[in-house]
Amino acid sequence: MPELPEVETTRKGIDAVATGRVLQRMVVHDSRMRWPIPAGLPEWVKEQKVNACRRRGKYLLLEFDRGTQLIHLGMSGSLRSVQTGEILRKHDHVEWHFEHLTLRLHDPRRFGAVLWHPAEDGPAERHPLLQKLGIEPFDPRFNAEHLRKGFAGRQMAVKQALLAGDVVVGAGNIYASECLFRAKIHPATPAARLSYERCERLVVALRGTLKDALESGGSTLRDYVNATGEAGAYFTLHAAVYEQDGKPCKTCSRPIKRLVQGQRATYYCSTCQKR
Repeated sequence: MPELPEVETTRKGIDAVATGRVLQRMVVHDSRMRWPIPAGLPEWVKEQKVNACRRRGKYLLLEFDRGTQLIHLGMSGSLRSVQTGEILRKHDHVEWHFEHLTLRLHDPRRFGAVLWHPAEDGPAERHPLLQKLGIEPFDPRFNAEHLRKGFAGRQMAVKQALLAGDVVVGAGNIYASECLFRAKIHPATPAARLSYERCERLVVALRGTLKDALESGGSTLRDYVNATGEAGAYFTLHAAVYEQDGKPCKTCSRPIKRLVQGQRATYYCSTCQKR
């Protein structure tokens, strides 16, 4: 699944080519996404200028005078720019046509979303899908105290608490394993048992992991591509534990282990990440 670094890399690419431009027309080839695309959406945004391209968690936010489009890439989706008139690929479900180029949403599994938040309903952050999202990891307010307060009373594993996204966003399945390794925290440790010191380490590790991924343009996991159709290089350069089970730990040389938590694979070093 595209995670925060992949979505932010896509946002930067879209922002560079779409913000300040007038959207000539939007074409929906298949409205059957995770939630049906509103039938009136193409008319609502037709000939409207894109005022900004923002991100909240894993959602891309295209802002217009009349409201904001919320775009989610789902499990394996991508939003890329192509030359106008380029042949449509299978699973290209939505197009945004500008004078100089076209944006296409490609989503083989159709787990993504294209939704609408009208301006009269207030800031896009009031949309039900965004209201309960946790703090952004690079927000200055995200610190050890915030993490401890958010994890207080939670007996679930810290990996699961990170994935929940209501304390901090950005730690999806891939980067949660990586940042817990950096922080030397076992993924099955109950969240409420993290000391202030370990919360400090986790804050630093999460920011560092996401920063490295952003600088590498995201991951090369599955078929992720950025806004220009290029793959990232995070796992080629930086992955320490994710999908490295059986390989030697880069710190202690003991084999990396794999366990399943909430039907998701977790990777860790039992020596460096003691319970």
